[in-house]
Amino acid sequence: MADDPVILTCAMSGALASREQCPAIPYTPAEYAAEARRVVDEGGVMVHLHARTPSGAPSHEIADFRAITSAIRDEVGDAVIVNYSTGALGVPVAKRLEYLTELRPEIGALNMGSMNYAKYSSRRKDFVFAAVFENSFETIRALLDGMVSVGIRPEHECFDSGHVASLDPLLDMGVLSPPLSVSFVMGVTGGIRPTARNVAHMAEQVPDVPHQWGVIGISRGQWGLLAAALSLGGNVRVGLEDNFYLPDGSMARSNGELVARAARMALDSGRRLATVAEARSLLGLA
Repeated sequence: MADDPVILTCAMSGALASREQCPAIPYTPAEYAAEARRVVDEGGVMVHLHARTPSGAPSHEIADFRAITSAIRDEVGDAVIVNYSTGALGVPVAKRLEYLTELRPEIGALNMGSMNYAKYSSRRKDFVFAAVFENSFETIRALLDGMVSVGIRPEHECFDSGHVASLDPLLDMGVLSPPLSVSFVMGVTGGIRPTARNVAHMAEQVPDVPHQWGVIGISRGQWGLLAAALSLGGNVRVGLEDNFYLPDGSMARSNGELVARAARMALDSGRRLATVAEARSLLGLA
């Protein structure tokens, strides 16, 4: 397994979490850059970005994505792959395409199916929030075509096994070219249950073309999902977008702490961390 490198990604902020929940979440470009340095120093090779205004509000503006990306590049250069989020509720596809096509990150996340998207509180016996996350084939094609037109590689985020199957018609039409990058988002209410068996199930659904697959585990169940992915040959993502807590239940003081723990898990499982050059090659970027 040691010759099977792990692409370690960090989602540094997300769009929903706030500093009231976790003080380490970056808001300003300088804070994103400092977190990116911690990610790189601990072995991460990709950062997944949601933009924020300096006050912390979610943003889909070109100026905010540009400022954050420039600050990261000034801090770590090409030592990290930049991956932009495109998922949003109520934000027009045209708006999301603007920052993609203007700034041209190496990778753009592409959600592969519509779903009920919710957070449930067993203590309250009620939903904290609940929405319909629209990702029709029309939306998928618009974002995908926009990415392809400017040389951005898509990362296919799949919240259930049917989302993985949505790759099939796109491959048949010839609008996707391998190697694919497929991520299983597990632990969202409305999506697939976060179990090790379901990691294996999702991995078996990926089309039989050259590809990389990995796991994005949401909340504290993340660490067991990462262990399953590492044992099965997958890649992993951590970061304060997905989970605030280390395996012992203590809150992470930075994204770097989460990346360091994932890196240790990879090494303990007999895997090694991919270099950024290897990751670019495996993902079809080089």
